[in-house]
Order: sequence, then structure tokens, then C-alpha cells
Amino acid sequence: MSKKIVAYFSASGTTRKLAGTLAEVIGADTYEIKPATPYTGKDLNWNNSQSRSSVEMADINSRPALADKNFDAAAYDTIFLGFPIWWYVAPHIINSFLESYDFAGKTIVLFATSGGSGFGQTLAQLKPSCAAGVRWIQGQVFRGRTDKNTLSDWIKSLAL
Repeated sequence: MSKKIVAYFSASGTTRKLAGTLAEVIGADTYEIKPATPYTGKDLNWNNSQSRSSVEMADINSRPALADKNFDAAAYDTIFLGFPIWWYVAPHIINSFLESYDFAGKTIVLFATSGGSGFGQTLAQLKPSCAAGVRWIQGQVFRGRTDKNTLSDWIKSLAL
């Protein structure tokens, strides 16, 4: 049996809650991906083209700094990687995370939260941030509140 972890980034708490529920369902550890400078409500104002999140997402090469680099990638075989969808892709801090560790030989299962959009080009945008040898599973986008039964059914459908 492989060792699993749910690693996630959550700007507003929605993804954090989902990640915690998912970790309970699969019996996994959790790791929160935190930015060196936490996001404020003002930073997340997508209606303002000058807000921090808007500026970061407009630059494909933006890599927000991580608060720490203490993730023990070597200890896990399967990483469930969660984040909110921003502008139809993962926030660039997810690229920062992926570029900070060696995930060769690992399975990365993506999951996301969104109020209405799908994964868009998320997988294509994230793959270059890892070396070869990663098994990618796109996973699913979930809306706000998702119960344990729904997550359990999703996990079964993955046939990991």
C-alpha cells in the first residue's frame, strides 16, 4: 500500500476544508502550501487588474515564494495536490511548490475547488514544473461543500 498525502494551497479556506475532508476519507497526512506573504482579501480581488493575484496570474513565469520548503516528498508515493482554480488554471504558487521538490516516480492526483470553472489548461501548465517520471492524474474540480461520500466515490473511480 502506498503512502499518501494531501498537499494543498487555500487562499480563502474553501480548499483547506475540502483537503481536510479528503485526508480523512483516504487516511492521509496533510501539508499546507503557504505563501511567504499571505494573501489578503485585497490581493484576491480579481476585478482589480492591479491586485496581487491578478498581476501574478497575468505573468506565466510568476512564482510566488513559499513560506517554507519542509515538504518531505520522499516519504510519499501519492500526492493529492489541491488548489483553487484561478483564471482557469492553478495559482502559480503550485508551480513554485512543484519546482521545489523531486517528484520523480510519484503519482500526483490533482483536485481543485471552483465556483464554476473546470480545470482548463491546468495540467498542461503544471507538467513542465516537474521532471519526467511523474504519473499525473487530472482528478476533479469540486464546488464548495463536498461530502465524504462524494469524495469516497471519486477515490474509488480513480482506481489507484
